[in-house]
Formats: sequence, C-alpha cells, structure tokens
Amino acid sequence: MAVYSLGTTTGAPAVGNASWEIRTAATDQAVFLEMFCNLTAVAASAYTFGIGRPGAIGVTPTSPITFIAENPADATGTVTSAIAWGTGPTAPTNFFRRFRLFGPTYVHWSFDDGIVIPVSSSLVLWGILGTQIAMAAFAKVDE
Repeated sequence: MAVYSLGTTTGAPAVGNASWEIRTAATDQAVFLEMFCNLTAVAASAYTFGIGRPGAIGVTPTSPITFIAENPADATGTVTSAIAWGTGPTAPTNFFRRFRLFGPTYVHWSFDDGIVIPVSSSLVLWGILGTQIAMAAFAKVDE
C-alpha cells in the first residue's frame, strides 16, 4: 500500500449538497487517513458540515483529479476527487465526523485505523446546516 494526498480549494457544501467527493476506482479500494480544512464563513452565521458515505456516489464527475503519490517511486494512484458532477452524490445517512463553526477556523480529522472506501465508492464532505463557506482542504489516503 502507498500513501497519496491531494489539496483543493472550493466552496464548502451548500446545505444538502456535497462539496468534495473522494472516489475509488472499479479496481481498487482505499483507506481514508486524514483531512484538514481551512474554513471561512461567507455569512456571519453558524455552519455545520460532516464527512460520510453518500447514499449514492456522484455521476459523471466533470473534472476529476487523481490523488498524488507522496513517494514518487510509487505507482500512479487510482483514487480521484470531484467537486462537480452531472448528478451529485446523495446525502449520507450518518456521518463519521461533524463540525460546527461560527467564523474562520481550521479542522483536522484523522482516523488512526483509517476508513475503508470500498471499490467504486466514495466519501463526501456534506453541508448539513447553515450558510455556505469558503474552504481550502487536503486529504490523505492509502491505496
């Protein structure tokens, strides 16, 4: 297994939508290890978001980006990310982590044993409650 990571800048999810989807290929599963987000509220109100497994993965990601090997000697990864879709992912039933913010903040989530993302599946950063925020983030996976 090799470690891969990727950073992105995007708006955080509007309530009831995904902002960032981390997707596995039809050939490989991955282990989600950590995520770091730098968040700034667009409006002066509370915002809640979480990370979870979507009810259905997004369909037709418009510009997927492949995670980058942290060791250049490792093979090209197969995990990709998406921030836009033809049809977006659906809401997770439950969340591995939830976070509520009231202004500019950082959040770092790490999963000591990792969260397995099965073949042809994903995890999403999902807007739960509040107004949209701006976000810069990175995630790390093991393939």
